Amino acid sequence: MKDFWISSGHHLLDHDENGRLVVTDEFLKAYLARPELVPPDDACAAERALHSSLLAEPRRKVSASEIDALDDEDARENWRVMLTFRDRLISEPTLEAAYLNLVRGDLSGTPSLFLNQLTQVVLRNALDGCEDPHIVRASELFFRPQRASVHEESLLLADQEIIEEHEGQRANSPLLQMFAGPAVTDLDVLEASNADGYFERSDAFDMVLSFAGTEGRAGLARALEIWIAHLLGIRVSIEPVAKAEDTDWAWFVGLDAEATRIGNALWRGHEVGDDALDRIVGLFRLSFEESTVARSEIAGRPVWLFLATAPDKTIRLKPQNLITGLPLAEAS
Repeated sequence: MKDFWISSGHHLLDHDENGRLVVTDEFLKAYLARPELVPPDDACAAERALHSSLLAEPRRKVSASEIDALDDEDARENWRVMLTFRDRLISEPTLEAAYLNLVRGDLSGTPSLFLNQLTQVVLRNALDGCEDPHIVRASELFFRPQRASVHEESLLLADQEIIEEHEGQRANSPLLQMFAGPAVTDLDVLEASNADGYFERSDAFDMVLSFAGTEGRAGLARALEIWIAHLLGIRVSIEPVAKAEDTDWAWFVGLDAEATRIGNALWRGHEVGDDALDRIVGLFRLSFEESTVARSEIAGRPVWLFLATAPDKTIRLKPQNLITGLPLAEAS
């Protein structure tokens, strides 16, 4: 069995009888050891003592007075946010339950970084045993923003952070800026010849996903199916399509903020410019395998899923939209 996304910390977690992730002290300690939470060199003694005590006893209750004793105002706010997030994780029986509680409730106060880290480790559990590199690479969209580029008539998705690093390097070299192609051309595109190498470099997030052919879109469709089945226990079939043939939509879900905005405008009959329509890079048809799990008005009709780029060519997929946006009978 191939391993991947070691940095998610999935190997530090336990599993319950249903295969869900159970928080361990080791996982919490690893979380506290992340660069975002390690006190900087100029941190006060109280912050260093707080961090040290939590590394020794990561579940211990921290009083408000301990936080108030920190010298730096930003540090006080950071620790309040982190400890609130920790408490939400350990108050639930599994990380999957904690994720559902978060996205179905109030996400305000939860940094996107924390939500993305939680998404990654839950998704890693859902994908356990998956050896298809296109599915796993497409799954990176769930927690890593992507930059869309068109090169040689192919739509390519590359990790936003990696692209920015390469663009920064080019900025220091006028010759590279002048003669090199788009930054995405510095990276390897996932294809048959290098697919086996994805897993050993999965934590680098440096392979490009071709979204012009079938494998990239099909990989994302399968990842979405796995996500829904793992978190909701509902079996669906998701198929990438070229266009929506049903002019009378029963339901749609935007997989990101831009797709939701465009979809809402179309749903309400508002005029949508060609520039907005051109930003829709993925269209998927979702069908429930058991019609009884969907609202009665769906009546076996498909649910349409939209994926779009923002005006700055980024894609920030929001997998929580599938959890809260599907037309489920129990939610009606």
